[in-house]
Amino acid sequence: MVTDIRTAAVLGSGVMGSGIAALLANSGISVLLLDRVPSRLTETEKEQGFTLQDSKVRNRLSENALKNLLKQKPAPLTIRQNLSFIDAGNLEDDRHKLREADWIIEAVVENLEIKKQIFTLVDQYRKQGSIVSSNTSGISITAMSEGRSEDFCRHFLGTHFFNPPRYLKLLEMIPGEKTAPHVLEFMKHFAEEVLGKGVVVAKDTPNFIANRIGTYGLLVTIREMEKGHYSVGEVDSVTGPLIGRPKSATFRTLDVVGIDTFLHVADTVHQVLVGAEKADFSPPPFMQEMMKRGWLGNKSGQGFYEKKGKEILELNPVTMQYQPRRKLKSAAIEESGLANDWSQKLRMLLYSNDRAGSLLWNVLTPVCLYSAEKLDEIAPHIAAVDQAMKWGFGWERGPFEMWDALGLKQSVEILKTSGKSIPRWVTDMLEQGFSTFYKEEAGDIYYYHNGEYRRLEENQKILNVKKIKQQNGIIKKNSGASLVDIGDGVVLLEFHSPHNAIGPDILQMIHAAVDEVEKNYKGLVIGNEGKNFCVGANLGMILMEAQDDNLFELDFIVQQFQQAMMKIKYSARPVVAAPFGMALGGGAEVCLPAAHIQASSETYIGLVETGVGLIPGGGGNKELYIKTLRSMPKGIEFDLQKVANKVFETIAMAKVSGSAAEAAQHHFLNASDGISANGSYLLHDAKQVVLTLSERGYKPPQRAKIPVTGETGYATLLLAAQSLLSSGNISEHDLKIAKKLAYVIAGGKVPFGTLVDEQYLLDLEREAFLSLVTETKTMQRMQHMLIKGKPLRN
Repeated sequence: MVTDIRTAAVLGSGVMGSGIAALLANSGISVLLLDRVPSRLTETEKEQGFTLQDSKVRNRLSENALKNLLKQKPAPLTIRQNLSFIDAGNLEDDRHKLREADWIIEAVVENLEIKKQIFTLVDQYRKQGSIVSSNTSGISITAMSEGRSEDFCRHFLGTHFFNPPRYLKLLEMIPGEKTAPHVLEFMKHFAEEVLGKGVVVAKDTPNFIANRIGTYGLLVTIREMEKGHYSVGEVDSVTGPLIGRPKSATFRTLDVVGIDTFLHVADTVHQVLVGAEKADFSPPPFMQEMMKRGWLGNKSGQGFYEKKGKEILELNPVTMQYQPRRKLKSAAIEESGLANDWSQKLRMLLYSNDRAGSLLWNVLTPVCLYSAEKLDEIAPHIAAVDQAMKWGFGWERGPFEMWDALGLKQSVEILKTSGKSIPRWVTDMLEQGFSTFYKEEAGDIYYYHNGEYRRLEENQKILNVKKIKQQNGIIKKNSGASLVDIGDGVVLLEFHSPHNAIGPDILQMIHAAVDEVEKNYKGLVIGNEGKNFCVGANLGMILMEAQDDNLFELDFIVQQFQQAMMKIKYSARPVVAAPFGMALGGGAEVCLPAAHIQASSETYIGLVETGVGLIPGGGGNKELYIKTLRSMPKGIEFDLQKVANKVFETIAMAKVSGSAAEAAQHHFLNASDGISANGSYLLHDAKQVVLTLSERGYKPPQRAKIPVTGETGYATLLLAAQSLLSSGNISEHDLKIAKKLAYVIAGGKVPFGTLVDEQYLLDLEREAFLSLVTETKTMQRMQHMLIKGKPLRN
């Protein structure tokens, strides 16, 4: 068996095949993307004089797939340059190259016979010990490997990625009857460590775990909509974030997936089931009609929703006409907003007798019952089902966790009264005195399995901050942040303000954290387990002070912010920032002065203050400029003006990286910083960096003078801004902001190449920030952002 995967071949260049190829390329793996040879020329190829024998024609499908990777949104590639890791070819001319692949992934059409033909070919050309897998969403792994060699079968398994592969964490791995255990273990480790996936091992049954439960749940919801005479919009208004599901809820999710894709997945199960369960996977006639009309969702421009101008209309499945979107309103929804936690909210909703509560009860409880009924068939234990639904469908809670939140005993009694059949193992569990599927003891999670609670095995690279707090306590805490001992002499500074926005409370804790660490610990990690690392400074507080014309207070806050950032930079102990998700504005400013940035691969970092009429005020301009300077090759003369231009453009245009790799291109990260492929490992990886820096005798950077472009550089930057105004790309207020930013980046009215100190640049930043913050148009921008959540261009 191969012991490392450096090369791969993906067979099939459709949406999934090309997406998997991009995922591998993002990890630095060389990929060969192969597809069938076209049987006819396009009109364009005819006009250009090509024949069916030309390589351009024979590789057309895979070549077009590579071009599409650069156009797709969200982007499959973390940076465009990763496309160079993928070579296009075809299954006739390039089949001999399969011998070079460590891993061969089949991603062709969901047809058993076609897949078997592909694997017959693969078995002839693959090298002994190479891994072979199918990206099937539900066809039997064992059936696909029938007739293949012994070595093939031992190294063959299902690897079901979810679309889009870069962004959805779940990877279901399905061993066949002959798959060698060590092959499964190797691939699981590789997928977690290199590809950053959350792996759930599933049984070889139709649609495996997530699609089996998810498809069932979607069809239950559709039937309940018809039965209860709810509208598409009403269902979506209560089956999204209200119950811990993604914003796309039910029907927007189906539009994104594609009606054709969903019907195919449902049919995969429908074909092999019998009796009542077969009927459960029968889509309603109106969805078949949508297929006939080509109303496939986002890919066709209309599905359950259609956009007319700025208005979004919803489909009426009875009339097959589009109508204004409606939301479901009820007393239960209003009252649930007062709940103390998610579990209480769910109970308030589902145990109400109003229209919303009835819908949710009739949608969610069947999913819980079905998950319990099918547990032994599809998964090794309940935790695998819950994790698959959370990673694959974006649920905050899996079905068994949700059932616990409802109250298992109470809900079972109601379900029995209404004539529902409860799986025998659930009633046995209750009779034996087990009242919940999960329990927690000393920070450890236990799940029910065959008459006992078993401890949920934890990956040692996933730091459970909640558990650590329970075991080690909290060193210091205020309303915005906590200081937590995460072991081995390392401390975590955890933000937990609303949206992790930075206010005086977090600034106070930064000062306290560095002081504490310098006295008693090896180093500090700044990170958390929220939805995003940090969305910036507390904009509402800044606007309130600006509206009150309280410049003295604002000046004090900005100085405190700057001092906190300098405290991070010159700490005697290493400070490692661990950004993930959005790290915007002040969030980026916290990262830039750190001794090291250990970023999740999916980190979207940027200094976005110009979008609200400001420029960075906490040292972000200075630090990005310094980081860009330091990224220049040593011993080679560079153009100082180009450095200033680059930083000015990045900040003025409020550029946000689409990944950590792209952040490096914008110089938010440099060569010494790190990227964690698996976001769940981020805090662990950051902690290891702290320990490494400490063991090497970490010393803070020496304070040094910084070369600036001065007046001539300022004039150059202004010229660029003025041209944007002349072309209509920016407003007069944008130009005013650009002038302030240019002055700061250039270092003010000094000669080109003058060496200045950091405090000088910080003073320029603060002065520019304060001069803009009370501008009427800036305050309008801040208010618009707070209310609408998007920038105002005034």
